[in-house]
Amino acid sequence: MDLEKFEAFVRKMGCRVQHAQPLADFTAFRIGGPAELVVTIPNEAAATLIVAACRIRGIPFFFLGNGSNLLCADEGLAGVILRLEGRLHTPVCREQILSCTAGIPLQRACRTAQQNGLAGLEFAFGIPGSVGGAVFMNAGAYGGQIADVLQKALLLSPDGTLREASGEELEMTYRHTALMDSGEIVLRADFALQPDDPEAVRQRMDDILARRQQKQPLEYPSAGSFFKRPQGAFAGELIERCGFKGAFVGGAQVSEKHAGFIINRGGATCRDVLELAHRVRQGVAEQTGFVLEPEVRLVGGVDWPWNC
Repeated sequence: MDLEKFEAFVRKMGCRVQHAQPLADFTAFRIGGPAELVVTIPNEAAATLIVAACRIRGIPFFFLGNGSNLLCADEGLAGVILRLEGRLHTPVCREQILSCTAGIPLQRACRTAQQNGLAGLEFAFGIPGSVGGAVFMNAGAYGGQIADVLQKALLLSPDGTLREASGEELEMTYRHTALMDSGEIVLRADFALQPDDPEAVRQRMDDILARRQQKQPLEYPSAGSFFKRPQGAFAGELIERCGFKGAFVGGAQVSEKHAGFIINRGGATCRDVLELAHRVRQGVAEQTGFVLEPEVRLVGGVDWPWNC
């Protein structure tokens, strides 16, 4: 694997390159060892060529959004982290369609919709992910989900081909899409929204953000809700009922504010979080019969303790 030649190639395409950068710097959990290279890609055309180059050269790569739903290995990740530029791009409104490149923060997409008098994305305000990541996992909150508003997405396959797919084609269910199995990458997403008074949309967004701030431990690094909601129950309530609220391993703790969150109280490692998640999952299963499944994705060759 010749990373020097690869680095020269991506720099010519206007990419920013960082060496041995801790994944903790790119994830909401603030956990994770170094990646060999982190490459920030300026646009969709460059992304297509870079994925092709990785495939031809046999370079392992991982596409990273805002890292809001990831737990990365303490040892880091071999190969290349690819990130789509989000800071320099602006969502575009055409009539009732909001079009966003995948790297744009979801919060900015929500703000743009509100400013243009478009409703439907309010549920996502405050979710700290990117547009691409939100589509990938069908992010949702407060009664809404991406599947409700996604018109279509531009996808890049591992073999370098491009295609457009509707939300229906992505088989979007609770915190799952077909992208998790296909390995395709979201480059752009179009959302079909409804006209509404900008002030009314803003008030709903502010209300949702206030509810988040009141109920969620936003003052600590985390990956959001750690476990999926089991059918017929709520993960946080089960965890609290079983006595795990406030439990900790090393720097990782079940939040005392909301038991559905595992937080990084400072210096938490991936191992700390995995051990704590294992204890919580095992205890809830023994006491209630509910088997919690993680909503968080693992990166870097680690696996859940219950699969080992």
